[in-house]
Amino acid sequence: MPARLAPAKVNLFLHVGAPTADGYHPICSLMVFADVGDRVSMELGEGRLTASGPFAGGLGRESDNLIIRAVRAFVADLGRPMAELSFGLDKRLPIASGLGGGSSDAGAALRLIRDVFAPQVDDARLEAVAARLGADGAACLWGRPVLAQGRGERLTPAPGLPVLHAVLVNPGVPVSTPEVYRRLDAAGAFGDVTPPVMPDAFESPQEVAAWLATQGNDLEAPAVAAAPEIGTVLDTLRDEPEVLLARVSGSGGTCFALCGDDIAAETLAERIEAMAPHWWVERCRLGGPWE
Repeated sequence: MPARLAPAKVNLFLHVGAPTADGYHPICSLMVFADVGDRVSMELGEGRLTASGPFAGGLGRESDNLIIRAVRAFVADLGRPMAELSFGLDKRLPIASGLGGGSSDAGAALRLIRDVFAPQVDDARLEAVAARLGADGAACLWGRPVLAQGRGERLTPAPGLPVLHAVLVNPGVPVSTPEVYRRLDAAGAFGDVTPPVMPDAFESPQEVAAWLATQGNDLEAPAVAAAPEIGTVLDTLRDEPEVLLARVSGSGGTCFALCGDDIAAETLAERIEAMAPHWWVERCRLGGPWE
């Protein structure tokens, strides 16, 4: 049974512009991917999706799952039916957590289908299918560091990055992305979506953190307003000595903390787990791709 990692997506920065006439907000975001995430498997079967893992219970209806939607979109693009496929989803990432879990699951499914059944489909065509599934779809297909613009579909390579050791922390509160955007619109606190000037490459995690401190996540304040528990996580992380930078990913509610090295990240993760055992805490590396 072939399987693929569906890595967690992390927005190192996220700038969100005012909505356009069609209601969509343009973005500019530096996205990286963690070496942890869900896992998607595929086999010939009855066209079913079987979910397992610690967060499987939070999934909605099977017909709404992005994996199923990805399969339908791929079949529509091919213009011909395929064998009945069944998918397994080991759901390791929290639901509605700002980590692109659903989009990454869909991307893993698309890669599996293409590799096994339709190797003639080139990368650009597959990316176009992924982009139709949502703002994070194209970026999450490959799990490579990218600068995403527009609605998230315009991708350019990220600057060179060292491997970033980090800790992901989620307080266990799902966050509604539409609610976060409603609060952003009400506040009118829109960002500049012109790509910031970036070096060709960063030499160290400290240099990355220092540069990111000049950027931000325009959804962080409305996310904290929607779920104050996120603010508690941020305050906790920012008080810890190992943390170079702490920020919300996406629309929340997961926060990430960048650390100087693996030992610092491990120390931080163990301390946060002891301080708040009800929080989801995951030590990871950020970069990608990981397979």
